[in-house]
Amino acid sequence: MRITNRILFLAATILVSLCAKAQKFENIGMTPQMGWNSWNKFASNINEKLIRETADVMVEKGLVDAGYVYLNIDDCWHGERDSLGFIREDSVKFPSGMKNLVDYIHGKGLKAGIYSDAGCKTCGGLPGSLGHEYQDAITYARWGIDYLKYDWCNTTDINPKGEYKLMSDALRFAGRPVFFSICEWGDNKPWLWAKEIGHSWRTTGDIWCCFDCVKDHGTWKSLGVMQILDLQDGLREYAGPGHWNDPDMLQVGNGMPVNEDRAHFTMWCMLAAPLILGNDLTSMKQETLEIITNKDVIAIDQDALGIQGFKHSSYTGLEFWFKPLTNGDWAFCILNRSTENREYIIDWNKFNLTDNFSGKSTEFDKICYKVQNLWSREICGNTNKERRVSIPAHDVLLYRLIR
Repeated sequence: MRITNRILFLAATILVSLCAKAQKFENIGMTPQMGWNSWNKFASNINEKLIRETADVMVEKGLVDAGYVYLNIDDCWHGERDSLGFIREDSVKFPSGMKNLVDYIHGKGLKAGIYSDAGCKTCGGLPGSLGHEYQDAITYARWGIDYLKYDWCNTTDINPKGEYKLMSDALRFAGRPVFFSICEWGDNKPWLWAKEIGHSWRTTGDIWCCFDCVKDHGTWKSLGVMQILDLQDGLREYAGPGHWNDPDMLQVGNGMPVNEDRAHFTMWCMLAAPLILGNDLTSMKQETLEIITNKDVIAIDQDALGIQGFKHSSYTGLEFWFKPLTNGDWAFCILNRSTENREYIIDWNKFNLTDNFSGKSTEFDKICYKVQNLWSREICGNTNKERRVSIPAHDVLLYRLIR
């Protein structure tokens, strides 16, 4: 009977995969996804207790109210596959079972995310989804999963577009709407082909908890915040509501000084990037909480236009960034990449510009904007006159220019 069931299941899934057109779930991710993921801080050291405590804290500390709705369990939750090939959770780490844990997450008003890999094994060496795409999608639907991060380890001789399309089809077949996060590291330029398959795609390798460095792991390297920021150049035209460039998860609260955390968070918001926290929420400092729950800054990321920001120019270690917003507003950011504090006089007319991608123009010579400092939460006059500012090393100045 088991052999007969397996043959029928495989025949059905093969037929569906041949006939189906790749089509992700629509009306998901109309603004960049926000949530928390276990990997950056805990890696393989995850269990049911950690996930439940994190869900509790996300509610208690106002993160859900700030927009962080996904609680994502990354690699190393896996047990073995059963005799029919269906994946099971690690019963030692997750003794109550994944379905019960997901129900707990949902009961807190959160959505539940999980991780798998397009290869035969995950990056942590546990069972991947290769050859089991439909089985895994059905299992996730039964558990009530809302988000899938799909990695790219152990994928020798596999076509990325075909494999990600296959899992996208499998998720559709399973029937439960799922945010599909493509984690292919940008190696095969997913921004060129993934719009109809997934809701976001990684544009780079993994992020490291440093502001400006490259971490050499021997066989591969991870990148600092500035290195990843630079690799976003030229990609903004591919992002928008329902399809986002993903420069990887946030390292805010994982050991960088507060100024660098603030700059990191700000630049991800300017990029209209996913805001996926990766720190220990149960023990974070108040200054970290204040960064990640600043609703005015988050609003830059979550703006309904969904237009990724861009670097306009640079000068003596400073970078000047703009992002078009709804109602004719603009986000204006000065990033100080240098190791020294910088003084600068803002002459707004020097920044008269038209963004060719969005068609939006600043028109500082015609429009007087009210200037709101989003980190000090102060109104700082308007754009009718020049403004002298100070930007500390490895920090930012972030304004909303209100029309």
